[in-house]
Amino acid sequence: MRKVVLASASTARLRILREAGADPQVVVSGVDESKIAAGSVAGLARALAKEKAGAVAGGVADAIVIGCDSLLEVDGRAFGKPASAEEAAAWWAARRGVTGVLHTGHCVVDTASGRDALEVASTRIRFGDPSDEEIAAYVATGEPLHMAGAFTLEGRGAWFIDGIDGDPGTVMGLSLPLLRRMLAGIGVLLTEVWPVPLTA
Repeated sequence: MRKVVLASASTARLRILREAGADPQVVVSGVDESKIAAGSVAGLARALAKEKAGAVAGGVADAIVIGCDSLLEVDGRAFGKPASAEEAAAWWAARRGVTGVLHTGHCVVDTASGRDALEVASTRIRFGDPSDEEIAAYVATGEPLHMAGAFTLEGRGAWFIDGIDGDPGTVMGLSLPLLRRMLAGIGVLLTEVWPVPLTA
């Protein structure tokens, strides 16, 4: 079995990997996201994932490092985590009935071989039409303050999402089908990241 390192503080990404059979060590990259730029929202998500994975990969040996970053795009504008409850409420008020795209950049580095893969997955989000009172109540829970775009498909955020077109894992922060293809592309068998052998 290979050591897996998640270069992210996201509890959602950690849960996704654990529920899928992996047991990653978490090492937060400490990358200053404000210094990263790109020509598109999808490109920025990809660049951030690369920076985070690279920052952690330099400090671990013989490991599979996974770095991710998610951004919501609405009308060409990027939305990360809101800076305040007021900002989260304003975002929600402005996107009632709107369709956006959640981009999640994925970077995988095999520190043993030096091989890496970089991809971005995108899923369309159809937002509902919550009332002012519902928005205020949702923001008061604190949940949207920790999420890219101030929403999630899990928990209370699910009440206000009318539908999605694409992989729900992308919206939650990590696409397992994409990650499997990326691992294969750098010569890592999926079963190498499962700590418990498969049984019949």
